[in-house]
Amino acid sequence: MNTRRIVVTSGEPAGIGPDLCLQLAHHSTHHQLIILADPELLTQRAQQLNLDIKLPLFDRSKQDNETSVLPVNLNEPVTTGQLNIKNSSYVLRLIKQAVQGCRDGLFDAMVTAPVHKGVINDAGIRFSGHTEFIAELTQSDPVMMLATAGLRVALATTHLPLSNVAQSITSQSLEKVLRILHDDLQSKFNISSPNILVCGLNPHAGEGGHLGHEEIDIIIPLIETLTQEGMNLTGPLPADTLFTPKYLEQADAVLAMYHDQGLPVLKYKGFGQAANITLGLPIVRTSVDHGTALDLAGTGQAHSGSLIYAVDTALEMVNHS
Repeated sequence: MNTRRIVVTSGEPAGIGPDLCLQLAHHSTHHQLIILADPELLTQRAQQLNLDIKLPLFDRSKQDNETSVLPVNLNEPVTTGQLNIKNSSYVLRLIKQAVQGCRDGLFDAMVTAPVHKGVINDAGIRFSGHTEFIAELTQSDPVMMLATAGLRVALATTHLPLSNVAQSITSQSLEKVLRILHDDLQSKFNISSPNILVCGLNPHAGEGGHLGHEEIDIIIPLIETLTQEGMNLTGPLPADTLFTPKYLEQADAVLAMYHDQGLPVLKYKGFGQAANITLGLPIVRTSVDHGTALDLAGTGQAHSGSLIYAVDTALEMVNHS
């Protein structure tokens, strides 16, 4: 098998992204890691962390197990732990360059360190998250899924106010998400007949219509239709009982209806050892399960477990694709 090239964006420069990318250089790999970052930023952060690391520049003519850096220049020097709106476009350039490199075949997959949505929006740039931004760049319909050992949770809706969730769940949108989830579990995780558990939207999955009609009007008919097509779907199940061993032992993935319905359970189970995966893309993309942790940047207290898990997950997906 050829050596795989995984490109890693270093994320918000004032946060822990650069710290974690430097830690990757100490992680034994059987693939090639390319860090997208300003080399001067990495040098300064290595000095802060007392790390004796000098990454070579990426050479596309070489394909080995070396970790290297592909330079992208900052707009302004970074003060560790302090956001600067003038570097917001730098953060987005990292993502764009990684996506383009994957689409051009230069990289096999991309892994993203955390960004700070607030400072990007404060810079006057409309940005709701990595998932949506990469989907726009690739003109794709994304499905957000987090995974840790023994549990995968995908989302029917992503970064929406809770007041907008119910109206955003339609038969058409839910069918699209379930088909992408089913197909990517087959093609990128080598699961021939994925067993997917589907959460209800309302408490007690609507309790027969007494606590809401979305289950009766939308979710149940769709599950019946897709099950008749051959998909292995169970639900809608109340979220408060779905996440128990009785159901999860045989499940390949759970579909939650909204962000905070499923992700708190996953993060309780595997925070720091989980990956954020964007399904439905023409490329492989994974990410960490945490934020920029500005207070930990440059302190040596940031842990790279999630970034390593994201790299390993991306490699797994590439090898199955």
